Amino acid sequence: GVRGLGRGVAGAGVVVTLGVAGWLMWVLPGPQMGAVLGFGPVDGVVSVSRCYEAADAEGYTTGTDCTGWYTPRRPGEAAREIVLDTAADEYRRGTEEEGRTPRGRAYELSGSAVFNFGTAGGLLLVPFLTLAAWLFACARSGAVENGEGYFLLALVGLFAAIVLAAAAGILVEIGTAVF
Repeated sequence: GVRGLGRGVAGAGVVVTLGVAGWLMWVLPGPQMGAVLGFGPVDGVVSVSRCYEAADAEGYTTGTDCTGWYTPRRPGEAAREIVLDTAADEYRRGTEEEGRTPRGRAYELSGSAVFNFGTAGGLLLVPFLTLAAWLFACARSGAVENGEGYFLLALVGLFAAIVLAAAAGILVEIGTAVF
């Protein structure tokens, strides 16, 4: 009856919500986060020409970016100028750093990159995961569940995403300084 239809719609909503969340992660911060965390082989080497404090569209500092000459590891791919996004250090001219290059920029493991992309991923995923959890509860009970607890869960989750990204960034910063 109507209850079964509602369960089916809510269940389909869970699948669609999780699918959209996964797709958005893949399209937005996913490839950069993967590169920063070291998934996949190193694409090439960046020979640094200069480093500078980078800023986002609002003018807030996002870490250190370095420009340089990129030499790819793959044969047949041309060398070119590139930006080493959120570099781990303010490198001297001529320093060579390995990097992965999704979306035309080079990335390496750095605390600020882990914080930036971890925050972006967390802030993107938390609302979708909370909506999926609420829809799952609706599908399980066959009725529209009260969403207040899920709203509070989303707020806590958004705060936790920022705190966890900051903690991960600090740990990476300490780890790269020690090793």
